[in-house]
Amino acid sequence: MSTATNDATTLTSLAVYCGSATPADPVYMETARAVGTTLAERCITVVYGGGRLGLMGAIADAALAAGGKVIGVIPEALVNTEVAHRGLTELHVVPDMHARKALFTTLSDGFVTLPGGVGTMDELWEAVSWAQLGYHRKPVGLLNAGGFYDKLLEFNRHMIDVGFIRPAHAGILVARDTLPELIEAMLAYQPHTPITSIPVDRL
Repeated sequence: MSTATNDATTLTSLAVYCGSATPADPVYMETARAVGTTLAERCITVVYGGGRLGLMGAIADAALAAGGKVIGVIPEALVNTEVAHRGLTELHVVPDMHARKALFTTLSDGFVTLPGGVGTMDELWEAVSWAQLGYHRKPVGLLNAGGFYDKLLEFNRHMIDVGFIRPAHAGILVARDTLPELIEAMLAYQPHTPITSIPVDRL
């Protein structure tokens, strides 16, 4: 688990969290392809779940087609379920989901979440949680393409208002509607004070 400091000036690699499903609305696949192409054009390595189906496959294929570097990380149990992509720059097969998320953190300078389901939410919130705890100091981005995450952002605001998310950590989740805006916001991100460094009387 990486605890390296992020200097908030460069993003050479990003862990991209997204669904392995293919929704009926083509906008989600189009979004994934656009993200893959844009990251490749910006010379940002894509680190993702290693599958070739759904949004996962779309972002990988688009990045590769644009000349980008793509690193997949997939648990042994999901090699067949998610159908591992065999045409990547690198493919790491790991023992389990814990190892997968730990390697995502080690290999990336930050995290970007696209539309997805339960697995995508698990990855997103663990990245946020680890930032709160000081296990990493990297930006956690949420691409709210087409308003997909409007309700999630509303609930996140509710958790802040109620007091379950401390003011010191309210800015950990960086959300924008377009990828260029999101990348700029992530580049400007300043790491927050982890829970372990906050005096008990201020928790």
